[in-house]
Amino acid sequence: MKSSAEMMSPEALPMMPNNQHPITKEKMDRYQAGKSKSFGRYLWPLLALALLLLVNLFIDSSFFHLIYQDDRLYGSLIDILNRSAPVALLAIGMSLVIATGGIDLSVGAVMAIAGAVCANLLLVPDISLVTVVFAGLMVGLAAGCINGALVSFLGIQPIVATLLLMVAGRGVAQLINQGQIITFQNEAFAAIGVGQFLGLPMPIWIVIGMLLLTQLLLRRTALGLFIEAVGCNAKASRYLGINDKSIKLFVYAIAGLCAALAGMISTADIQGSDANNAGLWLELDAILAVVIGGAALTGGRFSLVLSIIGALIIQTLATTIIVSGLPAKFNLLIKAIVILSVLLLQSEKFRRQLSGLFKLRTFNSDKAGDKK
Repeated sequence: MKSSAEMMSPEALPMMPNNQHPITKEKMDRYQAGKSKSFGRYLWPLLALALLLLVNLFIDSSFFHLIYQDDRLYGSLIDILNRSAPVALLAIGMSLVIATGGIDLSVGAVMAIAGAVCANLLLVPDISLVTVVFAGLMVGLAAGCINGALVSFLGIQPIVATLLLMVAGRGVAQLINQGQIITFQNEAFAAIGVGQFLGLPMPIWIVIGMLLLTQLLLRRTALGLFIEAVGCNAKASRYLGINDKSIKLFVYAIAGLCAALAGMISTADIQGSDANNAGLWLELDAILAVVIGGAALTGGRFSLVLSIIGALIIQTLATTIIVSGLPAKFNLLIKAIVILSVLLLQSEKFRRQLSGLFKLRTFNSDKAGDKK
């Protein structure tokens, strides 16, 4: 018996005119080995980022100017990379969660908890930096495992399960801080947020390290394929022998770990823990960054690199609004319009409709010219 791939190959189909072919060329392309549209996936986000950078250059001619001083690079581009680090870390974890068809609304609260734990531990005399960092990471890992257990083993909807920790987590952070803003003086821990290595701020290196580590784990093992399979069809993947519950638990744990790293960066940056404002609404920016990166909210398709680009687009847009000097009351509206434009350009259906409308107008213009 022939396999489905052999039956759908062009050689196995009867010779028929193109206009009478039972399977359109668009559908046939899916069965062609080596067909890839990865370039198209990268094109529009990169084009949007480049356009925003050019707008900034038009507003400020010194926007691309970099200064090397005190063994460190300074400039607007470095500021964008540095300030986008927390959202970029959240986007890495959020990409994996969304790839399984889930969502995590609690990452902002997990940032607050991790920051509160680290800040309070730093007030303990003679405590090592390794202990503080390890405690912060374990808090994020535990929070992610709680979310993963609620979603995978108890069958609670992801948006509901993570909403619980989103609300309760910030309350936990406030209890840890006893309702106060905890400040500390620790140069070693502060280096996580304001330090530098090889001329670049430490948060940038943390994002690069986490991205490379996660990318290697997903693409050099079968784990990435398992995540995509669970996102496409969890029930079918279970029949294939994939433990979908363990996969979901894993991705939520990674999301919690990334949130803890982002929380420590934010805490180290201001050398303090503010449970009310740490990571506030950053979960929405993380989700938006993943969506800008072309991930399917229904699961199955994701790209960590594109999610990072999405985070850079969000931060560049915020910088553009500030540099332009527009009133603050227009910030959210402009941000929404620009991001909507990026998402529409990524939609193949929208581009086809726009192209069809342009062709129709051209045809009508030519027809009117012939009548004259």
